[in-house]
Amino acid sequence: MRVILADDSVLLREGLTRLLADAGHDVVAAVGDGQALLEAIAENPPDVAVIDVRMPPAHTDEGLRAALEIRTRHPGVGLLVLSQYVEKTYAARLLAGDAEGLGYLLKDRISEVADFLDALERIRAGGTAFDPEVVRQLLTRTIHTDPLSRLSPRETEVLRHLAQGYVNTAIAERLHVSLSTVEKHINSLIDKLELPRDSGYSRRVLAILRYLDNQEPSATSM
Repeated sequence: MRVILADDSVLLREGLTRLLADAGHDVVAAVGDGQALLEAIAENPPDVAVIDVRMPPAHTDEGLRAALEIRTRHPGVGLLVLSQYVEKTYAARLLAGDAEGLGYLLKDRISEVADFLDALERIRAGGTAFDPEVVRQLLTRTIHTDPLSRLSPRETEVLRHLAQGYVNTAIAERLHVSLSTVEKHINSLIDKLELPRDSGYSRRVLAILRYLDNQEPSATSM
């Protein structure tokens, strides 16, 4: 896997570079600000870019704004956003539309090396990797009847695989069913969850977030 790292902490960049190299991946660039990140990706697009939320000059949301720009300019580049906190506005914008090849993890998650590397692999393959805390802050748990209870066992199983970052073809293989069957289950479970059609967000992503929000932290941790 070819990776570009963007974080203003030299120690973190060096640590991640060594970690990824030991895992057999190639860090093609390691930069410390959003502009350098955009230039590095324009020159040599990676499979995945790992981006810190706060970078110079203002140390606020430069990384997230760079990620949004990369999403527009280089849609084939997977994005893993790292943060010590959840910036709801930009996180929601990242989740708008197609969420394939996208992840948002809190930095504490990096200490779980195997899980961090697995998240990168899923993102490169077009999957997703969302931190449970991000999910909890983006979705408010409903006080009404849990709509997940309306799903059939197979629909729940399909949704669980979606939440783990598997694409439709991989779900079909794992469940030993046809691709069209998986697609029908997804359409059905989205309808049963009564997700808004005009929210500006991908209903598939909202279904994944609804599922993750319903899990205990220990079950949703990567």
